[in-house]
Amino acid sequence: MAQNRRDFLKTLATIGVSTGAISAVTPQVAKAGPTNILSDNRMGVLVDATVCIGCRKCEWACQGAHDKVQQDFIEYENNDVFKKARRPDTNNLTVVNKYDSELLGSETIKLQCMHCDHPACVSACIVGALSKEENGSVIWDTDKCIGCRYCMVACPFQVPALEYYKALDPKIVKCDFCFERTKEGNLPACVEICPVEALTYGKREDLLIEAKKRIKNHSEKYFNYIYGEHEVGGTAWLYLSDKELAGEVFPKLGNDPAPGVSESIQHGLFAYFVPPVALYALLGGIMWLSKDKDKSEEKL
Repeated sequence: MAQNRRDFLKTLATIGVSTGAISAVTPQVAKAGPTNILSDNRMGVLVDATVCIGCRKCEWACQGAHDKVQQDFIEYENNDVFKKARRPDTNNLTVVNKYDSELLGSETIKLQCMHCDHPACVSACIVGALSKEENGSVIWDTDKCIGCRYCMVACPFQVPALEYYKALDPKIVKCDFCFERTKEGNLPACVEICPVEALTYGKREDLLIEAKKRIKNHSEKYFNYIYGEHEVGGTAWLYLSDKELAGEVFPKLGNDPAPGVSESIQHGLFAYFVPPVALYALLGGIMWLSKDKDKSEEKL
């Protein structure tokens, strides 16, 4: 039996009441609320590229610390990997590349998530799965993640990766700044293993003081710039080099935080999962009524 307008409107009203009731019961579960704590005591890492020897022990230690497939260490002595620039991926949360160019000469540089002070990924996440923690780490909650990959699109450094090879339960993966290790007072795995102390872990403000001191005392050794001090509002990982890194190793970025316009829109629209369902029901209802009206006019 065909449904008339009155019956449809009753059904639509029922949907609205039901979705409202569900929203009222479960707002704390579904509501997107990102955490973005910018503490004065947040930590960071100073990377001195002039010291790095390209041993890739940081890669090996990172894989072990995150239960990734860890190769025999002898594999890391194979320099063939430097023939092609790599990006962090689902099994390699940090990578070391060798850059040979007229601009940089020959230099090995470690790459990983930069743990921005104003993370674009946190802003873009519609379910609040990503957060900036008090110690400076940008981490994520796998249970909240819905795999929308907005964080991948938003990241100015193109770091987050998706486990495409997992058809049923792919997850977003990136460097988590060894969040679980540092909570216990330990160093990040990459920092702890570095044999030449190219990586220095400490309070971000102290690292900036140290970096500027090195530039002042050894002006012949360093390019007078700290990459990460100002880029996109600042990052937890800071870089010193004898050459300019922007445009060759890292993207050239402005000093303003990555655009966060999408945050208010997305978090407002998707604050609850149920209202969009009601919205689609309403739109579908309008289409149904219009179609029914056209049929009625054709009969006249």
